[in-house]
Amino acid sequence: MSASQERQTVDRAAARNLLTDNPELYEARFPDPERLAGRWAEDCLRRHGAGARVLDMGCGTGRDAAHLHRAGRTVTGADLSGAMLAHARVHHRGPAYVRADLHGFDLGRAAFDAVVCLDSSLLYCHTGDQLDGFLASCRHALALGGLLVAEMRNGAHFLGRTDLLDTPTVDGFTWRGTAYRSTTTLTVDRTAQLLRRVRVWTSDDGAPPLEQRSAWRLLFPLELRHVLAAHGFEVLELHDGPGPRTEPVWREGRLPRSTTDADRLHLVARLTAPR
Repeated sequence: MSASQERQTVDRAAARNLLTDNPELYEARFPDPERLAGRWAEDCLRRHGAGARVLDMGCGTGRDAAHLHRAGRTVTGADLSGAMLAHARVHHRGPAYVRADLHGFDLGRAAFDAVVCLDSSLLYCHTGDQLDGFLASCRHALALGGLLVAEMRNGAHFLGRTDLLDTPTVDGFTWRGTAYRSTTTLTVDRTAQLLRRVRVWTSDDGAPPLEQRSAWRLLFPLELRHVLAAHGFEVLELHDGPGPRTEPVWREGRLPRSTTDADRLHLVARLTAPR
């Protein structure tokens, strides 16, 4: 299969996504009743003196954007998924919600004091051009001195970790009386520097199995520092925890570690170079 054919296959699979097509199901599968992700992001913004205007890029269902709004910030949530945005406008009111592509967006020059990008959304920049497009867009969107706050999988964690790869893992949950079961296999595409995921969903409601394919860029800490510097950002924090998806999870008052080898990577960077 050619690279073009593979991208088309991934795009078609992404068009049918059990969770992102069903935002309530997504929130049931990934509950965050304590709003850990939003609280962690707000803590980063506060500790580094960010202004009030925040863009949540890849906002999904809007939970984190709404938390930042309740913390007193003027928030815009952006996502490509129409279903997610529709859900956010009804269930997580307060922010403005717009459709935008993280590979390249223009929501106004110097319109924001911070860009927040959580839950590995940044890693949907699969190529160097896409990552450049995202960072150039952030640079255009941010006022000088503005922050980029991101949380994602850590590419360094997968170096030599064959125990995490090529073996299916099974998970399940029940929502509104229907039991859902997922079988997930991760593989590393070393040439493309991608972590690829194949997930097959089954349920006990008679629906046929649904296979979904997705991928994340495997970004490494030194590589990330380099590309951020090239786009005019100074890295203030880059660490593997604690964070909203680490074990143990972040709590108020817990400061970052200095290591970058666990499974999550947390970034705070400041725009220091003029556009």
